[in-house]
Amino acid sequence: MILFVGVTVLALLMACFCGSQTSVQLHREMPPTLLAHRGGMTREQALKLWACGGIYVILSALSACRIASGNDYWVYTSMFDLISQGRHVSSEFGFNALVRVMQFFFGTEGYSYLPIFGLFSLLTVYFFLRAIYEQGDWFLGSLFLFLMNGYYFSSFNSIRYYLVLAIALYSTKYVLRREYLKFVLWILAAATFHKSVLVVIPLYLGAGWLASVRLKRWHYVAGALLALSLLFGRDIYRVIIFKIYPYYENSMFDTVEYSLTNIGKCVGTLVLSLLSYSSVLKDNRRNRFYFFLNLGGLVLYTCGAFIPEVSRVAYYLVLPQIFLIPNALRGVENKVLRRLLTVGTALVFVAYFVMFLRSAYNVNIRLLPYLNWIFN
Repeated sequence: MILFVGVTVLALLMACFCGSQTSVQLHREMPPTLLAHRGGMTREQALKLWACGGIYVILSALSACRIASGNDYWVYTSMFDLISQGRHVSSEFGFNALVRVMQFFFGTEGYSYLPIFGLFSLLTVYFFLRAIYEQGDWFLGSLFLFLMNGYYFSSFNSIRYYLVLAIALYSTKYVLRREYLKFVLWILAAATFHKSVLVVIPLYLGAGWLASVRLKRWHYVAGALLALSLLFGRDIYRVIIFKIYPYYENSMFDTVEYSLTNIGKCVGTLVLSLLSYSSVLKDNRRNRFYFFLNLGGLVLYTCGAFIPEVSRVAYYLVLPQIFLIPNALRGVENKVLRRLLTVGTALVFVAYFVMFLRSAYNVNIRLLPYLNWIFN
């Protein structure tokens, strides 16, 4: 646990050098790396890139060097063995193909699975940090929420899912820039590793459309009907879900559970957004996009709790809270209230992070104790 806390604190201290920035890629400005080649990089931009590079090295190294960390670590090593033998596995063909390529270069004996886990770590952390750097107006605030919510440490588990979750977050910039073909192509590529990501195509495009129009009465009626359909049409939804994921039916995951913690986070984000409505939401399409995603996550957690592992879908919607919450806090006009809300929000998420670390010893999570192939 001390190592996890130390890495988190170090990453956040380094993020302090990144300062505040306008989302470069969203406004089609020249990336800092290209500016450097033309002699146009400022000292501040260089410092930001060095800080982000350092954070990437720290986070990716901790993840890549782990061994036997995560409740599905050995499950994946078994999958690697089956893939090397040419036997059937339930994972998607993109994942299987990448594993075969890695096995071609590193073999299939001994600790050959370590480079595979390492590659997934490098890719996952890259897409998460790239998204935060490009889309977070307050890099420190977004990174803080990303770490405090446990998204980074949870990526030690479910490596396929967290890779596509990172790609989905990265791809939202294309929806915001109305480059829809690029968005769809990124999601289709990600779906070759975990097909659950396909759900973001209608969800993200729908949220992008809602963020672009002036809402009328029929929009609210349609939204209410959709929420009610989840409540009263669950049997229909279950038939569709089990056609796609038949192994979830009557499994240990086929339960109805309400995540009060995630519901609370969605409600809190909603309240913060409405408190700064005029400065953050009213005329800002990007923040409105994040707002509607959060609202969709709230609907899923409250009305769609019957969906097996509902968080697998809801995380695609609630992860962009890491961009919306800092923007909402900074948009509160009353200075005293803004400071109180910022401190209060930080304390709430620190408390959540502490509880997350305590649960990391749980046999169903097994992120702690942390072991690595260098010293253990």
